[in-house]
Amino acid sequence: MAQKVTLSIPDMLYEKLSKWRESFNLSKMFQDALLEAIQKKEEFQKRIKQDFDMSEIIERLKIEKFESEKNYLEMGLHKGLEWAKRAHYEDLVYAVGFEETHNIIKDNKFNYYFNEIFNSDHLINFSQENLNQYAKKFLDGWCKGVSDFYNEVVEKLS
Repeated sequence: MAQKVTLSIPDMLYEKLSKWRESFNLSKMFQDALLEAIQKKEEFQKRIKQDFDMSEIIERLKIEKFESEKNYLEMGLHKGLEWAKRAHYEDLVYAVGFEETHNIIKDNKFNYYFNEIFNSDHLINFSQENLNQYAKKFLDGWCKGVSDFYNEVVEKLS
């Protein structure tokens, strides 16, 4: 038994189809194209299951994700330390006193600085409202770098 399916096509394509409709068996064309697309998907899924052990792939990707996030934490730590070494005293105290590290990007003093860094990195997606895991790791590292530097020098400033 055959089932009916309704399709939508753009007006421009419909106009062209109207001119050539008698030349095509649309049902057959659709069936062939759909069958080919489904077969490709099924073959791909079968290949994944046969060629790879998914649990091994997932484990490998978890490790790579952890390493990638660790790299962003370390990069943030390095940039924070670098910034702290050049910062004016009042800016340093201001940065160390920042309560919520992920909100520092919203601060007028730091917004431009972080925008410049984040815009140069294709994995960091951010907006004032939403940071991805790479941006968060970077900011965690940056704040730790600044704080570690400050804690190292604060007693020597008296």
